[in-house]
Amino acid sequence: MIKRARRQRKGGKKQIPVAEAVEAEVWDEEAGQPQEAVPASEPDETGWKTSTAHLSGIARLVRVGAWALVASGPVFGVMALVGASGPAQGVAKPVAAPSPASPVGPAGFAQLFVTAYLEAGQGTERDLAPYYSGSVALSVKPGTRTASRPVVIASREVQPGYWSVTVAVDVTAQDDKGKAKRLGVQYFRVGIQATGPAGAGGTATSASAVAGYTATSLPAQVAAPAALKPGALAYESDRGSSSTDPAVETARGFLTAYLAGTGELDRYTSPGTRLRAISPAPYTAVKVTGVQDDAGAGQQKVPADGTQLHQLVQVEATDQAGSAASLSYALTLTSRAGRWEVASVDDAPAIRASSAPSAAPHTTRTPTRTPDGAVATPAPSSS
Repeated sequence: MIKRARRQRKGGKKQIPVAEAVEAEVWDEEAGQPQEAVPASEPDETGWKTSTAHLSGIARLVRVGAWALVASGPVFGVMALVGASGPAQGVAKPVAAPSPASPVGPAGFAQLFVTAYLEAGQGTERDLAPYYSGSVALSVKPGTRTASRPVVIASREVQPGYWSVTVAVDVTAQDDKGKAKRLGVQYFRVGIQATGPAGAGGTATSASAVAGYTATSLPAQVAAPAALKPGALAYESDRGSSSTDPAVETARGFLTAYLAGTGELDRYTSPGTRLRAISPAPYTAVKVTGVQDDAGAGQQKVPADGTQLHQLVQVEATDQAGSAASLSYALTLTSRAGRWEVASVDDAPAIRASSAPSAAPHTTRTPTRTPDGAVATPAPSSS
């Protein structure tokens, strides 16, 4: 049988799998052997009556079962894969966290309410109806107080949909003779209830819910927040306004182009830096009055390429009307090819690591000017 299978492969006929060839060979051998019957009167030692035909049938059944298992293997694999890819039973689906309520709506409403309250008076209480529905009786003469520059400085959600908002406002009052007197910045706290979705400060789950606001009482005047002394800045070296210092000269040229439009900004910036001058230029002239940086004391020469320098630059800028404005700029400079270049205008002056603000002392500081026009600020002295 094996020779016949080999002749078939050599003759170019369809090849028979080895397993089938072996099975056919066993079948032929079994069929060619004489079947010997076991006398019924001679049972085997186990008590079972067997025959060659019976054993041959069992062998065939075993082989058929084995081939069935082999053929069903891919089916079982697909079933296992589908079962594994399905959602696990008992696992909770993730729930999107609710968006926090926004204080913008209640804060804006509080600003309008405090401004209307300060400018209302006896006989004009109805002007407060859009903000507060309670009973109101004002004794001040209407128009006596003027509110300007209202700003929300604090807002807190006391409970869902209910806000405590503090508004700072610059108040001016008139005396009996009509003479105006500025009272300064005053602070008023008011409770605001909000309806609508979280984006409007309310508690509604639907984004299409209508927003609405109301004050729960008249404003309460409160104390100003505590004044603080800032933490220590990271600029330890005072450069003054020397025209011989390369870093000071770079800052001067850059800020003159930035604020007054005099000169090209790219001349003073590092390659790839994207900075634009203010347009239209708000000032006609810029004067550097003081420079502080974080370089070592006495450093004048430009160090190796890539060295960074952080500056705090004080300038006096003159506008088209001839008025001078004092401004401060935090700059980062980078050395390249023996000169300093501006790499960025920083968002805020750099402070020392772990430096925190503290309670501000009651001090009086009077700036003075040096002969070259620089501003010198003495150390704080107790008043």
